[in-house]
Amino acid sequence: MGEQWQYQLRIDVDEAHTEALRSQAEDRALVPLTEILRRHDAKATCQYDAFAGYCAEAEREGIDEYPLYHWTKATIEDPVKKAKYLKSFTLYVDGEQVYPKARADALERELQPLVGDGVVDRLHKYDTNPANNPQPPARHAS
Repeated sequence: MGEQWQYQLRIDVDEAHTEALRSQAEDRALVPLTEILRRHDAKATCQYDAFAGYCAEAEREGIDEYPLYHWTKATIEDPVKKAKYLKSFTLYVDGEQVYPKARADALERELQPLVGDGVVDRLHKYDTNPANNPQPPARHAS
């Protein structure tokens, strides 16, 4: 049997709803999305917040142990990239960043009808196969 890849779903959310989703505030427009996420034991985590958390941890613990620190820090400080990542949410399932294909496919099927509804702008599915993913940027000597 071949190697089993894990999967991850991400959604891009309309700017009008990003803050409510980030803070888990009441927003009637988010109800269909949050009900689907609840059924799948999934949670939407803002990519900008995850990047900022990574940088804060690296700065506390020492950036030498965080190979993507410089790339991530530059990303969150770039206004264009910041705006992009504030609208992008990684979907964690059962607290995991990547999960089996069957879980990803089931969640994707339920989310697909929401794409273009004024809340969910885009839906992406990624796998852990290195051939399908860009490699981390090379570290540059300081």
